Formats: sequence, C-alpha cells, structure tokens
Amino acid sequence: MTTETEQKLIAWARQYNNRALFLQNDPVQVPNHYRNGRLQDLEISAFLTSYLSFGNRKQIVKSALRLDEIMNHSPYDYVLSKRWEKDFSSDNTASFYRTVSHQAMNALFQRLSDIYTHHKTMEEACFTIQGDRPFNKICTLFGVSDKSPQKKINMFLRWMVRTDGIVDFGAWKCFNPKDLIIPLDTHVAQMAEKLGLVKSKSYSLKTALTITDALANIFPGDPCLGDFALFGYGVEND
Repeated sequence: MTTETEQKLIAWARQYNNRALFLQNDPVQVPNHYRNGRLQDLEISAFLTSYLSFGNRKQIVKSALRLDEIMNHSPYDYVLSKRWEKDFSSDNTASFYRTVSHQAMNALFQRLSDIYTHHKTMEEACFTIQGDRPFNKICTLFGVSDKSPQKKINMFLRWMVRTDGIVDFGAWKCFNPKDLIIPLDTHVAQMAEKLGLVKSKSYSLKTALTITDALANIFPGDPCLGDFALFGYGVEND
C-alpha cells in the first residue's frame, strides 16, 4: 500500500466518522435514540436495525423506525412482554421488510427472548461463549455461520464495541476494537479493490479479514475506523 493511499484513508476516515453526517442517512440513527438509555434497549434496537440493513438505506431506516414503533419505543420491555408472538406470528410468511418475513422476525424475537431470560445483557451472553473474536461469539449466540462475512453482524459489533463515541456507541466494554472485522458490503469491497487492499471484490470472510488486516496497519488497534473511509467515500462517490 502506498503512502498516498494511507493518507487518503486517514483523511476519509476523519471526514466520514461524523455523527451529524451519519445521523442524516444511516440506519445507526435508529439505535442512536437509545445511546444514553438502558443497555438492553440499545442492544436490541441496534441488533434488529442491523438485521434489516440491506437494500436502500432510506427503506432500511423506514422499516427500522416502523419496528421501533411496534415495540412502543421500548425494545427490552417488548421482548420480555412477548407481544411479538402476536405481532409477528410464527406461521405468517408475509414480508415485513423485503425478504424478511413475519415468521423470520418471530424466530429472531424468540432468540432474543431466550438471551434475556438467561442473561442480563447480550454483551454478557456473548462474553460467556468461547471464540477467538466477538464475531465468532455472537455468531454462535444467534446460530449463524462464522464462515461467511456476516456484514450485518459485523456492523452491529462495530456500533457496540468501537469506543470513540462519535458515530459508534462503545457500549460494550468486554471486547476490544482491535478484534473487530470490517462489515463487508458492496461499497467497501469496491473501494478496497480500487485502492489495492484486495485483489478482487469477492464477498467472503477471507476478503473481509484481508481488508481488516490492511486497515489495522493504518489504524492500529482500531481497524474498523477504516470502515468510515471505505464506506463513506464509496457511498458519496457512487
């Protein structure tokens, strides 16, 4: 990687790691409502918002806000109340958002209910699971593969673990930002290939790890700061 590329990434990270800028358009604006409230509310809102984060960003925000309204702006109480069993029936295959059905939402709420029945917080639940990174732990917790890039999960972890408090919340104290993996989406993959961080823009865990390792050389101890550079610049110049 050239010095010029490094300087570009540092400048872009500084430019796009901007709360006012992100709160205008990014799905992070939804869990941001819970930034200074109960950790459980923030965890649930952030996880559900990340779960819905695919497709057009305006539509993601619209659907996440609709879900927040259904939860009566109290995600933790909603999960514990089990009102979701009626709102998202287990036999309802109709779409809630794009390919996410009411049935799929029911299964997700069931998983959340199980977590908060046995643990005080999602952070505590993750911490008790064996794994090399928070990524492996949370994949185990939600029963998904840790062999794929899992962009949504890594975005959620970036929100919860990164500690600068500008856009990301830094609410989880048991994990270190150095162990995060970059959320691999179209803009990140394209920019990483264009800048020579990877040889191809394949959407694999190996690619995500390669990009993360390259960014760790520029942002020691905080590779996902580079996500703002790649994603922010990529979106604005798409």
